[in-house]
Amino acid sequence: MDGILESVAFLLFATAASAYFLGCFNGAVIISKYILRDDVRSHGSGNAGLTNFYRTFGGPLTLAVILCDVLKAVIAVWLGTWLLGQATGWLVMSKYWAGVFCLLGHMFPCMFHFKGGKGILSGGTIAIMIDWRVALVVWGGFLVLAVLTKYVSLGSLWAGVSFPFASWFVYHDWIILLLAIACGGLVTWGHRANVKRLLNGTENKFSLHKKK
Repeated sequence: MDGILESVAFLLFATAASAYFLGCFNGAVIISKYILRDDVRSHGSGNAGLTNFYRTFGGPLTLAVILCDVLKAVIAVWLGTWLLGQATGWLVMSKYWAGVFCLLGHMFPCMFHFKGGKGILSGGTIAIMIDWRVALVVWGGFLVLAVLTKYVSLGSLWAGVSFPFASWFVYHDWIILLLAIACGGLVTWGHRANVKRLLNGTENKFSLHKKK
């Protein structure tokens, strides 16, 4: 029995560590700092996310940022399913577990002074990897709000808040709910400054044209 518990604990740790370090590969920071030689975190909102990167630099390199943030989330969730899920049978839980630590790595990357992005693109990818029904709620509300209001942050807040509710509706599992609250809470917390600007009427609207 002790051996089984030790094995499960090791798999939980290995999955968490792998997902965290995958999350640390922040596309906006890597591309701006090491390719463009101009750290995105020194511009605009100071955030290492897709929106701030596009507003600051624009161009095809934005697609590279998207690819990086999507791929790391896909690999993290897939690795969690393979490493933890297959061994324990906790297939869905392993996706949420890996998702939490991938988001932590994205938002608080140890190699970039714990200053990363807000987690919306990686978080949205994690939702797709977990279940299409959860992703439909998260992405559907995000797109409707972002398109109608032109506030990406408003759509992002919907994604963070709705993720636990959609997860509970689909699975009715308390452990999954707690992990979903952790994921959604990280995304929502990452947008706390946006909430203040939305309430003050000073939030920037998204435009396809980057700022000069």
